[in-house]
Amino acid sequence: MSIGERFAVLRESWRPGHGLLAIPVGLVALITVLDILSGAEIQLGPLLVIAPALTASFAGPVLTGAIGVLAVAAQVFIAEYLGALDSRNALVQITALSVLTVLIVIFCLIRERRGRLLAQVRTVAEAAQHVLLWPLPERIGPLRVASLYLAAEDEALIGGDLYAAARVEDGTRMMIGDVRGKGLAAVGEAAVLLGAFREAAHQQTGLPELAAALERSVCRYQDDFEPEGEAGEPFVTALLLEIPDEGRIGRLTSCGHPPPLLLGAGHSVTVPDLNPAPPLGVGGLAPASHAIDVVAFEDGDTLLLYTDGVIEARDRDGAFYPLVERASRWTDCAPDVLLHHLRHDLLAHAGGRLGDDAAVIAIRRQSAATAAHPLVKSVCPGTARPGAGRRRPREE
Repeated sequence: MSIGERFAVLRESWRPGHGLLAIPVGLVALITVLDILSGAEIQLGPLLVIAPALTASFAGPVLTGAIGVLAVAAQVFIAEYLGALDSRNALVQITALSVLTVLIVIFCLIRERRGRLLAQVRTVAEAAQHVLLWPLPERIGPLRVASLYLAAEDEALIGGDLYAAARVEDGTRMMIGDVRGKGLAAVGEAAVLLGAFREAAHQQTGLPELAAALERSVCRYQDDFEPEGEAGEPFVTALLLEIPDEGRIGRLTSCGHPPPLLLGAGHSVTVPDLNPAPPLGVGGLAPASHAIDVVAFEDGDTLLLYTDGVIEARDRDGAFYPLVERASRWTDCAPDVLLHHLRHDLLAHAGGRLGDDAAVIAIRRQSAATAAHPLVKSVCPGTARPGAGRRRPREE
């Protein structure tokens, strides 16, 4: 192996934290010099334990142990230089420093093992998320789609919010929902509803029949996911959407879910008037109880579906997130760009952490000409002047 190849291997194996080793090494050298210069009356040798303790904050057990050995060697050198190596005080200091170094290395080993376990858990969580909450495709027929999921629980990737899409014979069906509660019970109920939608979306003739089928699935299994000691009946708010390939319309059936936003040209934001039925799981409603609301959905329009974790996000003063106002800034954006702006703006409003799970889907209808040229992207002025919506979303 040539010198250049060896240097390349060394450079690849070098981690950013390795540069910090100069700090504990410098401390060992500085304490050693000061202890020798101060004489036998002032003993600074015990301060050498700072070096391995500091190394443990950014390095692993091997480097920490190496710095610890260096510190012990410095302690021995100081005692030898001062002619006190055989003294009881020097032997106690060397022994104490050796024991503390071993304890610090053991701590690093435990921390490294827990880090590996946490990485494995995150990997399993990511796999579970993809199995449970399938990523929506960027294109479904004449539609461009983007989705966003923000879990409120620390280290969680998924919670009680859900969304799904199914390509049917003459169009596309989508669902966005919010399970009451949090934790594993909410995730389990979300899994039941997602499985029921993916099957029933291809079997039911209309949205009312689809809503009734989901109602039966939720009622059938809701007792299995009711947390012990939690008062109240479990339920799910859901919004069902059907977009035919022809007709330039969208059909909606709401089961107690917030209405979507219809984003149009010129920073126009419209909140459709819906006739919502009660949430799923509260009464076993028949198809006749679910209404179909029709909205105009022209080429270039964007439908923004969301859960109440978005509109109920509060800032430091307790003000709700103004979704209509903020969404009006990005009406000309492609769905993925729109959700990129929305995500950063929402987290900034909430101080970096949401109090509830939040899910958002952006759906844009494309004309045949635009769909034929996928490289053509919509203009998205990031600092466009916000427009005014006709109605604010309900804050439940």
